[in-house]
Amino acid sequence: MSPGSTDLVARLRAAGSVFAEEEAALLAAAAADTGIDLETLVTQRVSGTPLEYLVGWAEFHGMRIALTPGVFVPRQRTAFLVDQAAALARGYRHPVAVDLCCGSGALGLALATILAADGIAIDLAAADIEPTAVECARRNLTPIGASVYQGDLFEPLPRDLRGRIDVLLANIPYVPSGMIARMPPEARDYEPRTALDGGPDGLDIFRRVVEDARIWLAPGGHLLVESSTQQAPLATAILAEHGFRADVTESDELYATVVIGHINAGREVFRASCGR
Repeated sequence: MSPGSTDLVARLRAAGSVFAEEEAALLAAAAADTGIDLETLVTQRVSGTPLEYLVGWAEFHGMRIALTPGVFVPRQRTAFLVDQAAALARGYRHPVAVDLCCGSGALGLALATILAADGIAIDLAAADIEPTAVECARRNLTPIGASVYQGDLFEPLPRDLRGRIDVLLANIPYVPSGMIARMPPEARDYEPRTALDGGPDGLDIFRRVVEDARIWLAPGGHLLVESSTQQAPLATAILAEHGFRADVTESDELYATVVIGHINAGREVFRASCGR
């Protein structure tokens, strides 16, 4: 390693980087690829800018997801949610899936990629309220034929999806408002608050999703949401109040908790709401 590289690693480590050597190599590669001065990238990183914004991508479920500043950075623990969704989607010949609150579209892209490896094609759509996130998600999802819509939760989705969604991934914000200030600066200061803030108990957006999800899910469909371990009992109670059968599954390895709501396959579809 050159003296300059050694100094770079030392600066990153002093700024709190746990993986200083790896970050140094990624920043150097990004500088070479983009033509941006390496010192500029290092200065931004030392000041707290998320590494993913500087290199232009995030690693998620073994894939590189294109990422732009101001877009929620997919967390490694959320790969567990995708795995649960894939297990359920394999029960369909040609599943219809939606990535709600999609951010970069990482969850939808990972799900489609996993199923494609099994020879299963999905109809995939995604939506987010943030224009920057929608633009980023389109970069990731348009190449696989998925449409990305801008708007609040279900509002922008095509009406012909009502009553047809088999697997609904909703990576909703679930951090209690009072806890935002305690989050790491990389998230608190750089990611949009709309992607983090779940209201007083962290479940405000979850309640809204659950309230409308029955209209959009197909008979036998599934809603998958990440939560904290502490929130899971209340989340399952909310699902039960709206007629869902609820499960909670956890990964000790990834420190992940996923709450899943299942619609009875024999339920009556809301034909009037669906315009059918």
